[in-house]
Amino acid sequence: MTSINNFCKPPCCKDRLKVPAKRKKSAQAPSQTKDPETSPSPVTPAEERESDGRHGGQAELDPLKPGDGTWNISDFQVTAAEGKTRFQDLPLPLSVMHAIADLGFEYCTPIQAETLPSSLAGKDIVGQAQTGTGKTAAFLITLLVHLLTNKPAAGKQRLSMPRTLILAPTRELVIQIVKEAQELDKYCRLKVAGVYGGVDYQEQRLLLSSEAVDIMVATPGRLLDFQRQGIIKLKKLEIFVIDEADRMLDMGFIPDVRRIVSNAPDKEARQTILFSATISADVKRLASQWTKNAIQVEIAPEQVAVDSVEQIFYLTTAEEKYTLLYNVITTLDLKRVMVFVNRRDETKKLTDHLKRNGISCAMLSGEVPQKRRIATLEDFRNGKIRVLVATDVASRGIHIDGVSHVINYTLPFEPENYVHRIGRTGRAGAAGISISFACEEGSFHLPEIEEFLGRELKCVYPDSSLLVPPPRGTKAPGSTSRPGRKKRRPHPSGRRPKNRN
Repeated sequence: MTSINNFCKPPCCKDRLKVPAKRKKSAQAPSQTKDPETSPSPVTPAEERESDGRHGGQAELDPLKPGDGTWNISDFQVTAAEGKTRFQDLPLPLSVMHAIADLGFEYCTPIQAETLPSSLAGKDIVGQAQTGTGKTAAFLITLLVHLLTNKPAAGKQRLSMPRTLILAPTRELVIQIVKEAQELDKYCRLKVAGVYGGVDYQEQRLLLSSEAVDIMVATPGRLLDFQRQGIIKLKKLEIFVIDEADRMLDMGFIPDVRRIVSNAPDKEARQTILFSATISADVKRLASQWTKNAIQVEIAPEQVAVDSVEQIFYLTTAEEKYTLLYNVITTLDLKRVMVFVNRRDETKKLTDHLKRNGISCAMLSGEVPQKRRIATLEDFRNGKIRVLVATDVASRGIHIDGVSHVINYTLPFEPENYVHRIGRTGRAGAAGISISFACEEGSFHLPEIEEFLGRELKCVYPDSSLLVPPPRGTKAPGSTSRPGRKKRRPHPSGRRPKNRN
């Protein structure tokens, strides 16, 4: 794929396809399959159709680079299972199926099985699904298939007019979607652009002006900036995806989204896909305005994250929370853990405490500059950082492999955010553990979380071994004195002694 999103190295994403399968080796040489930029264009959609390239059990060969061999759907056989939809049961081009096979996944998740047959047929979708369900792959596969089978005439595609648009509320989510698009587009060679703030404006503008875009992934603010300058026009938009509509609403982006929608083709002339973690009355009203005869799909938001995560609640006091946190991390020898708090100032304070105890950690909140946030996530992903202390900015749209534990240092105010937080672990079928601290203040949020989950949450007292005071030299939470330094005795004269060195 040719990507013009070159502002950062996007992190890995595992939101896409939930059920892993053992990979089968492709016929290409490893040294030649890692870089799709150097691979020649795959067959055109027309050629794929002529060779029966859509999978009904009669798939033909998909030509790749000369000398690399060929790939056939028979190289990725998946046993039919009752109640499950295989990807080869869907009308997907070989180039898309090849990428899915490379990722090693075989069965659709519930949201994919429910939406793909309709979305591939060009119908509008309104889906209730959160991150971790595979919804991102659901709409990306739809976009790829549409673009491959409806290529514009040579020379007709304009630089300023993307063919498809995915609107997301945060920069991190945009980066994640771009990364997943790169993985699924491996053999399609379409053009993807990530448009978001926090990166060099002029550099982004030049890149957008250099290539025509097939798939644009954007945050509302930066997209509107480019629209006002005429750099981006949506007159030729064919598919419009709105991801996490409820969060758009919560963050106050709906007026911006309305302006973007007003510049796009009428809903009768485009396909619209809207996903939201919750379908409130406001989201329903927006969906009715922006979609036409949409297929409604609902996947219970609490089931996905909760079922694969063991949940532990410790009854503790505010004074003991830091001690408990330190001992949980060190006693269990946690290597990759996310610690959630509610406020920005708490991230800095907690990060400082852990660093003074010799624990490698970093913080992630709205006040951290975008480039620094990207670098922090990469360090965390690569194991350079052991603990990531974050606000709810990281509870949605952040997907990092191998997060074994999520710790709620402070319980969230909204029960939905609890589910989003613990969904950072236990992903892609792996087991995960969440540990929550219920102190005097946090305990008040437990009944709402229980009601949202529809189950009782049992609280236990931590073992005495988890309440052993941390080593000397650390600063207790809330303390203003610097650790490990003795107070100076006042000079008899009342003046500060001169430095004798």
